[in-house]
Amino acid sequence: MEMKYIEKLGGTTLGVVESIGRIVLFFISGVASIFVGPFQVDKIIDHTWFIGAKSLFVIFLTGTFTGMVLGLQGYYSLVKFGSEAALGSAVSLTIIRELGPVLSAIMITARAGSAMAAEIGVMRISEQIDALKTMQINPIRFLFSPRIVAALISFPLLTAIFDVVGIFGGYLTGSLMLGINQAIYMDKVIESVEMVDIAGGFLKSFVFAIVVTTICCYRGYYTHLTRGGFGAKGVSMATTNSVVQSCIFILIVDYIITYFLV
Repeated sequence: MEMKYIEKLGGTTLGVVESIGRIVLFFISGVASIFVGPFQVDKIIDHTWFIGAKSLFVIFLTGTFTGMVLGLQGYYSLVKFGSEAALGSAVSLTIIRELGPVLSAIMITARAGSAMAAEIGVMRISEQIDALKTMQINPIRFLFSPRIVAALISFPLLTAIFDVVGIFGGYLTGSLMLGINQAIYMDKVIESVEMVDIAGGFLKSFVFAIVVTTICCYRGYYTHLTRGGFGAKGVSMATTNSVVQSCIFILIVDYIITYFLV
């Protein structure tokens, strides 16, 4: 009986180690292929349009309401201490340091990451990836490398847009609705935000781009190894797992980076 549990534990451990090794090799192969010509400029532009431009609306909407909620909550917290004039500092630093990169990455994962996993997963179960191998085309270079370059371009730009829109959302709530002096709000934003804060937010967005793209493409590429289903069910499970795991790792990596930056 004890041997049965030991064997089960050993099998689970070996499976985890195998998965880690597979995703590391997948990432290394994809990144190395970026620098191998001919460069896939057209595909990079297409994926940048899909990941970046098509995510603008959701980033704009999320950033606006995040800033408005922060302005509302921050005002009623600061007014208790007679410090409501510091609302601009509170909103801008919270968004630039934390909420901007994190929420942008989660929104992009929900919109573009899930689509990447599903698209590559369908290619796997319909044997299109095997056809690429038959034609001597490296499927990882063809499917993953352009997407990671596009993500590295799109994530920081979308994070910057989120930051600006979020600060403006806090301005709408704090100044136009709750009556904080507009000049004071913007002065506090300018005084409190330093280059190190902006650089830290961009660093997070670059790392999130790598994490999200790698997990989503990996899950789609290895859909056939998903436990509990193949075909349409396997694609569904791979897509769900890619979004959940990406969001979890975004939060874990955010904590690690914040720990070293603070």
